[in-house]
Amino acid sequence: MTPLVLTGAGVSIEDVVAAARNACKVEVTPSVLEKLTKARQVLDAAAAGGQQIYGLNTGLGANLVTAVEGDASAFQRQLLDGRGAAVGEALPIQTVRAVMFARIAMLSAGGSGLSPHVFTALVEALNAGVHPVMPSLGSIGAGDLVMMTAIAHTLIGEGDADYQSRRMPSAKALMMARLAPVSLAPKDGLSLINASAVSAGAGALALVDVLSAMEQQQQAGALTMEALGANRTILDPRLHVARPAACQALAAKTLRELLARDHEPAPTTIQDPLSIRCMPSIHGALIQAIDHARLAVEIELNAAADNPLVLAEDALVLSTGNFHTSSLALAFETLGLAIAQCAAACAARFIQLTGSSRHGLPKYLSPIGGASAGFVPLQKTVTAILAAIRQKANPAMLDFLPVSEGVEDHATQTPLTIAKCGEMIVLWRRLIALELMAAAQATDLREGLVLAPATGVIHAAVRSHVATLKEDRPLGTSANTLYAALADGTWRA
Repeated sequence: MTPLVLTGAGVSIEDVVAAARNACKVEVTPSVLEKLTKARQVLDAAAAGGQQIYGLNTGLGANLVTAVEGDASAFQRQLLDGRGAAVGEALPIQTVRAVMFARIAMLSAGGSGLSPHVFTALVEALNAGVHPVMPSLGSIGAGDLVMMTAIAHTLIGEGDADYQSRRMPSAKALMMARLAPVSLAPKDGLSLINASAVSAGAGALALVDVLSAMEQQQQAGALTMEALGANRTILDPRLHVARPAACQALAAKTLRELLARDHEPAPTTIQDPLSIRCMPSIHGALIQAIDHARLAVEIELNAAADNPLVLAEDALVLSTGNFHTSSLALAFETLGLAIAQCAAACAARFIQLTGSSRHGLPKYLSPIGGASAGFVPLQKTVTAILAAIRQKANPAMLDFLPVSEGVEDHATQTPLTIAKCGEMIVLWRRLIALELMAAAQATDLREGLVLAPATGVIHAAVRSHVATLKEDRPLGTSANTLYAALADGTWRA
């Protein structure tokens, strides 16, 4: 596998996935280490000249006015221990890897003043598979430093780590990986933790997941249009030129390509319910929200967002608020709302497919009729899932309290906005699985229907995981099977 080479710029969400989920090796160019060395020299010179530098020779938060007495290097250890306040279940290994890679990418941009040997140790730990055990609760989005202490503790041989699928003391994990604990120079501890790497790393993974779910949603929507004999004139490019909103034309183009065939069938309706007729608008808005969130995440991945920030070219060390991620939180709140809109339309189409014989289909999509339940019990499941999505779509970024004696009186809750967005993607993908099942059943029951080449492939993919319903059976089991295929990459359409 080709390694990821970091130059200090150009890191993408796909790079995060390569490092986090594919265990791709990370390398850095000599220019990055040169940049780190120069920034460290500027930092040391500023401290030697008597400048007050936050987190180096002063305390943190409300202790800003308190000077650090004695050994400034020893204070870094105290700083880490004092902020090891995260609680809750440990983050999954792939998320921890995403966080580690995100912090490496950010540090590569320069500006932290981190000692080069500490930076190298972080890269080596990631490449060796030494993964800090990182509790999941503790960040309010004003930097993720409480959670990030787990990484710093592991690098100095403290705390716990996962290595080769076993949890053990970090010192043992480093030893087994043939790595040594590092010593911290002044500000090194703060440079490791005072960043939004949890937000950026987890956000990158969520975005890659939402991109794949969006593709699957377009496939499900196209198969539903086939099953219901929907009026395809809604996909005419001229309509979307007339109102060029939010990636609407792009969404329509994808549906048009999925439904393309040599001879277009005549419409069976003048116009369809809004969940079908407005698919380009609904999907387009989500595509635009994804694009905006990608931009926000990739800005963070490639930014020098440290506080204080070392401006090596100007030989300055300045305090900043660059760790604050208001735009990132807002992007994921918007993304969550766009997912909820898309999920609601998906649920509505499921109800259209599985209701009465309004569309010329057998009642409840049951081929035997009578007292058969068919697909209708799944309408309750769909409603329950949609309610969970709507609850998670409620904004969280305004929920904060002033902390640290009012010094930190604003927060963004970015990790929470990203976490709930990730949970929404999981639930939405379950709705997509249910729409695919119902649409495939409806196409099987519609006599004389010839699918387009692409929708034929989608139908075959459904049937490779879920059999046609011939008599009542536990459809929840089938839904779980299809969802797993959509989520784990075995779905091929």
